[in-house]
Amino acid sequence: TAGAAAVALGGAGCAPAVKPDPAPAAAPRTKAPNVNGALVAPFGRHLALGADPTTQMRVSWQVPFAVKRPYLRIGLRPTDLSRKVEAEVRHLHTPSLGDKLPAVDQYYLHAAVDGLRPGVTYYYGVGHEGYDPADPRHFSSLGTFRTAPERPEKFVFTAFGDQGVSYDALANDQLILGQDPSFHLHAGDICYADTTGHGKKSDLYDARVWDSFLAQTDSVAASVPWMVTTGNHDMEAWYSPDGYGGQLARWSLPDNGPDPRKAPGVYSFTYGNVGVVALDANDVSYEIPANKGYTGGDQTRWLDRRLGELRKRSGIDFLVVFFHHCAFSTTSSHASDGGVRDAWVPIFEKHRVDLVVNGHNHVYERTDAIRGGKVAKKVPIGEHVDPARDGIVYVTAGGAGADLYEFPVPDSYEGHVKDLDEVESYHWTEDGEKNKDTVEWSRVRYTGFSFLAVEVDPGPVPRMMVTALAESGERVDRFDITPPRGT
Repeated sequence: TAGAAAVALGGAGCAPAVKPDPAPAAAPRTKAPNVNGALVAPFGRHLALGADPTTQMRVSWQVPFAVKRPYLRIGLRPTDLSRKVEAEVRHLHTPSLGDKLPAVDQYYLHAAVDGLRPGVTYYYGVGHEGYDPADPRHFSSLGTFRTAPERPEKFVFTAFGDQGVSYDALANDQLILGQDPSFHLHAGDICYADTTGHGKKSDLYDARVWDSFLAQTDSVAASVPWMVTTGNHDMEAWYSPDGYGGQLARWSLPDNGPDPRKAPGVYSFTYGNVGVVALDANDVSYEIPANKGYTGGDQTRWLDRRLGELRKRSGIDFLVVFFHHCAFSTTSSHASDGGVRDAWVPIFEKHRVDLVVNGHNHVYERTDAIRGGKVAKKVPIGEHVDPARDGIVYVTAGGAGADLYEFPVPDSYEGHVKDLDEVESYHWTEDGEKNKDTVEWSRVRYTGFSFLAVEVDPGPVPRMMVTALAESGERVDRFDITPPRGT
């Protein structure tokens, strides 16, 4: 099995990755041990919104051994969990990937809860035969969530990418919990079980790192819907041709994308007056081409349609898009991906996207308002932007917990502003080369662990107040987004 379940930052789940054999032979699956269900504690809970967050929630969790008849209990009070929902079991087998790493079997459980009431707090517990969450002995394991309100009201969402398993990642999680967000966006490179990130079977990989990651994340994702998409380190080549078999086993995300079984990290949802679109930039990346073109253009065509639909929908004031590889960033490690720029930036501008959130570069960086690849309006800290008039602001929020990168120039953030007219950087080209750029749009740069917190106010003049917070809680950036009147 995957080893001890009750680990967050140590133990079996943090075993180092080892280099697999060039062509590993799948080890025969061992027979699951016959374990008393009363001794098996669920862990690694993580929520996800359904396509309709007012009435749907998806609850996922993990068990270290196979269990019988898993289920979820839910109700309006912790003492009344009368509704029972059967859970789906997704067994994930990882073959032996080297002499030092045995085969791993992991058991992920998922319950789809529909027919909920808007704007209501629910209590829930997860269990199986021999472990009833309604038993008073297990009350401490109960979780809560709140469905989206029927009509727009103030709310907060948070975002970052490139997390992994670390004390800094855990610290960011706890700070996010303190923001009381309605949902969280994770822009890929989720846990780094694949430490190489090339999307190949020769990558370094240890499936057990997922156990540690989900145990670490449970403290926040058990109450905050954790909406993920796929980064280059999430292409796990051992499970399916495109490497997303592991993602399909671990997550239950909205299934309204172009092909949810093929591209699980591509979907959309609306929450209040905000439409959110998740994309898989592995499909268009020039830098890391393992999955380039794997949807045959379906994702890009779907993106154009979906943004058009959301922009026309009554009550939607803002469009937010998140994905992994950066359209505009200046770090020494990855900088900007020309594939994203070529495929998607014109579509973002066509449909007047209000905010784009990326990861990939392990820093915080924020651009001025960009249109046609150039600065359309300078947006210093504290400024406001109207995307329809001024252009789109792109945020790299890749400081979730993985080892930090460096900028080619000094940091510039709130309280430590060092504005530069130009930054020498580069973008990746279709032939996999670095093409030098001299950019004017790098407005805020912060080398530190951090995340994004966005407060949405649907008032008479709707606005999104975007804030970047360091791991210490210090604010490093802030700006407002306002739509034009009449939208």
